[in-house]
Order: sequence, then structure tokens, then C-alpha cells
Amino acid sequence: MSDPRVRSLQISDGDLEVAQLDELIKEIEQKSLFYYKEKNKSLRARYVYGTIFLIINLCAWFIRDYAQKALSLLPYVSSCGPEGSHCFSTLGVLRVSLGCFIFFLIMFLSTWNTMKLHEAQNSWHSDNWIFKFLLLVVAMVAPFFIPQLYIQIYGEIARVGAGIFLGLQLVSVIEFITWWNDYWMPHDQSKQSCSFGLVMSTVFYIGSVCGIAVMYYFYAASTACVLNIFFISWTVVLLILMILMSLHSKVNRGLQSSGIMASYIVFLCWSAIRSEPSHTKCNAHTQNDHTDWITILSFLIAIGAIVIATFSTGIDSESFRFEFRKDETKEEDNIPYSYGFFHLVFSLGAMYFAMLFISWNLAHSARKWSIDVGWTSTWVKIVNEWFAAAIYLWKLIAPIVRQPRIHEQPQPTTGEVSR
Repeated sequence: MSDPRVRSLQISDGDLEVAQLDELIKEIEQKSLFYYKEKNKSLRARYVYGTIFLIINLCAWFIRDYAQKALSLLPYVSSCGPEGSHCFSTLGVLRVSLGCFIFFLIMFLSTWNTMKLHEAQNSWHSDNWIFKFLLLVVAMVAPFFIPQLYIQIYGEIARVGAGIFLGLQLVSVIEFITWWNDYWMPHDQSKQSCSFGLVMSTVFYIGSVCGIAVMYYFYAASTACVLNIFFISWTVVLLILMILMSLHSKVNRGLQSSGIMASYIVFLCWSAIRSEPSHTKCNAHTQNDHTDWITILSFLIAIGAIVIATFSTGIDSESFRFEFRKDETKEEDNIPYSYGFFHLVFSLGAMYFAMLFISWNLAHSARKWSIDVGWTSTWVKIVNEWFAAAIYLWKLIAPIVRQPRIHEQPQPTTGEVSR
């Protein structure tokens, strides 16, 4: 017969193991719940930052167009010059942009190496809103005490930063187009996905052709509009080149991605021509001196587009990761998106919206309710269009160029052949 004391000891050991297992399960569940809550906080935080960015854009517009009248009774600091002229219009927009840039740069420097949800930087990114609000106020007020010379230097730097932002935005858009094409046209190519891809390709190409025809009709009706004819005709050349490259036997990427890219290229060309000064004879949409509801609506849509472009690029850090890092396994406690990249894009976006509000021109102020209008804006958009086409074409031919040639592959030795 077994000793009852030994039996009770065995039962106690079993109960202990069960208790430890229960504690382990509870600990895992608590951690999972903690990570779930932290991820939700982080995802909500990005919308708060987007709202802050939108409000700052509206402040920049107010400073440019109406602040001189609204704040005429307030005393000005010495850095604002006589009657505060250095704190309104173009310089006022640059000061607001600098404040926004400083805030998001501080956020970038304090969160760029955040990897896990339990790190202190994660809490700083997602919480502490009162302290960050005070930081934002200080960052927005401080530039109005900076002398004019340094603000102009910042304006020159902002041109470069805005250009970098446009480059990041292009890469993000092209990566989205590639993802869209791979999603609806997978390698197995089921009948349903192929049919949808064919329909979408047709829609985008019809839209592109109609866009080209409309631009020729409204903006190149006269032979005197040589520049517009060149812009539109070169866009047609780029479209044909993208189609031929997509259908090449070695590329074989299909027509859907090139169709979406064609529509995007046509849109950039149209946007560039629309940015030409209203007094030019080739601009079919001349602007009147008075402000109508269409002008106001277009202006508000443009501001919304700035915020959406900045937000969508900021959360798309995956498009800018190296190939060997894209295959990394995602753990439960990983942050849902790169905080550092998110704030970096918003800091560059601060420079970008400044350039749009002043039409990339540091010497003259833009007219009321206008945004991104002028010859500088036109050429920036045209170069942006050409750069977008170049990036897309490179993505098509890059796999072929990087393939090792036959004569570069290692040849078997004589001994290996004999064996």
C-alpha cells in the first residue's frame, strides 16, 4: 500500500503546477489586453496629430489672408517689423510652418527608435496630451520672436524639405498602385480577379484619354500655347512608354497598374497647368477679382488634400523599409506603425504646406483664397510628374536590370563536368 503522505504530497505538487499554469495564462491575457489597449491608443493618436496638422494649416491661411486686419489693434514684437508686416502674408505663413516643423521634429527625435509598446516613448507618443499641447503652443509662438532674416533662411530650407516630401509621397503612391495591382491581379489569376482587373484597366485608360482630350481642348486650343502643348504631348509620350513597358515580354506587369499610373500622371499634368497664373491667355479658368463659392470650395478641398497626403504618407512606413526588413516577423508587442517616420513626414509636410500657401515664392504674397498658383508651382508639379513616371518605369525594369547575366554566372570547372 502506498503511503498517504506521499499521495498528498503528489496532489499538492499537481495543484501547484495547475496554479502556476493559471497564473501564466492570466499574465499572458493581461499582457495581450495591455498591448491591445496600447495599440488602440496609438492608432487614435495619429488622428489627433492629423487634426492638429489641419488646424495649423487653417491658422497659416488665416495669418496669410486676414490676420493683418483682425490683429491690427494688438501690439507687435520688434521681430515683426513696422506694423507687424513681417508676421503676416508670406513671412507669417513661414513662421507658422516653422512652429509646426519644430513641434513634429521634437516628436520625431523623441520617438524615432521606438519599437515596443511597453517602452516609454510609446506612452509619450500616445498620451501626455496636456504637456504636448503646451509644447505645441510654445513651438507655434516662438517663431514670431525670430528675426526676419532667419525666417527667410528657413523658407529656403523649406523648399528642399517640401521637395523631399513630394518624393516620399510619390514613392508611397507608386507602392500603393503596385499593391493594388498585386491584390486584384494575383499570380494565380482567377477569373473573377482578372475580370475586375480588366474592367478597372479600361476605366482608368478611358479616364486618361478623356483627360488628355479635355486638356488639349481647354488649355492648348491655340498654337500660341506652346508650353501647354508641350506639357500635354510629353504626358502622352510618357503614357505610351509606360504601356509598352508594362506589356513587354520580360516585364509582363499587365495593364492595370499602368492604367492607374496613367490616370495619376494625367492628373499631375492637369494640376500643373491649372497652377498657371490666371492672367495667362492659355488658362481657360481665369480667376476673377471677387471670391466665389467655387474658389472657396476648391481652396478647402486643397487643404484637405494636403492633410490627407501627409497623413497617408506618414502611416506608410512599410514602403520605405529595406527588402530584408520587410520579411521580419511582427510580434504582439510591436508598435503598429513607425512613430519616428510618422512625425518626420509631418515635419516635412509643414514645409510642404508653407510652399503651397506662398506658391513656392518667397518674394511675393499669394492672393486671397489661392493655393499653389504661379509659374514656380507649375514647374514643380511638372517635374513631379516626370519624376513619378521615371520612378514607375524604374520599378518595371529594375528586376530585369538586376538579374545576373548568363556570362556572369559561375561556370562549372573541368573536374565538375567530368564527374
